[in-house]
Amino acid sequence: MRKFTALTTLAAALTFGLPALADYPERPITMIVPWSAGGGTDAVGRMIAEGLSNELGQPVNVVNRTGAGGIVGHTAMIEADADGYTIGLATAEITTYAAIGTSDISPAGMAPIGLVNFDASAFNVSANSDWQDASEALADIKANPGKYKASGFPVGAAYHLAFAGFLNANGVDPNAITVVPSQGAAPGFQELVSGGVAIVPSSLPEAGSMREAGLVKTLAVLSADRLDAYPDVPTAQEAVGTKSVGGTWRGVVGPKGLDADVVARLEAALAKVYEGDTYQQFMASRGFGVRWLPAGEFNAFMTDAAATNAEIIGKLGLKQ
Repeated sequence: MRKFTALTTLAAALTFGLPALADYPERPITMIVPWSAGGGTDAVGRMIAEGLSNELGQPVNVVNRTGAGGIVGHTAMIEADADGYTIGLATAEITTYAAIGTSDISPAGMAPIGLVNFDASAFNVSANSDWQDASEALADIKANPGKYKASGFPVGAAYHLAFAGFLNANGVDPNAITVVPSQGAAPGFQELVSGGVAIVPSSLPEAGSMREAGLVKTLAVLSADRLDAYPDVPTAQEAVGTKSVGGTWRGVVGPKGLDADVVARLEAALAKVYEGDTYQQFMASRGFGVRWLPAGEFNAFMTDAAATNAEIIGKLGLKQ
């Protein structure tokens, strides 16, 4: 009788324990954004957070944790309790820190939930540049190593690595370009139009106002296909005959060890947000690229990106 009672009690405890996950989330969720308020990542994060709030029935509150080129925020995502109540909007930089040596954090410390954005890097030059196309530019850069400068990014950032990878894929030493570091595309474009640098790799939306003003022209975009919002810009393969895809991205993650059921719940909610008209229209209005990868594919995507970036970082001599 005692054995039966004990088993019954255990079964009841297990049964009553099940709704804990089924009812997730039962309180507000924090979403860490590793970049400053008002920027592109912050805007995407707040749109995602609002959508998740509607889907999950609990507030999802954005907290900007900035500093050290995104390391502070990404570290906070990785070190959070794996209970589903702290998630983050990771960016491409998470695949670079370990290879550069600025931090040992990497995608391996995260539970991927879903990729929601990919912005291909564009090869932007001054409107009065002598380069008429990307092939001409590559030939000139190769023939004159060290002559030309690029800006619009911190050293080792996503657009730096994407452009370096583009050079490398076309037989040009990635170190042939001198980097003038900047905290984003805006100061880089100021340098470009003033003649201080020759190249600014950035997303096409970031170049939008300068292009519209006739101050900047784009020689190629590092995407597999032409972007719907910029049909006049050729892909790298169209421009030089070599396929090159690179840029920056954003995706929702949690800390490693997050329960599979919680990941599944968040992934399903995130997919609905991504597919919704509100998100799609917002991204289109900002010129951001949209790309969806579920948790498993997002994990493979980050793993591959980390390996590719490690190779380019080695060639650039950026290991600290």
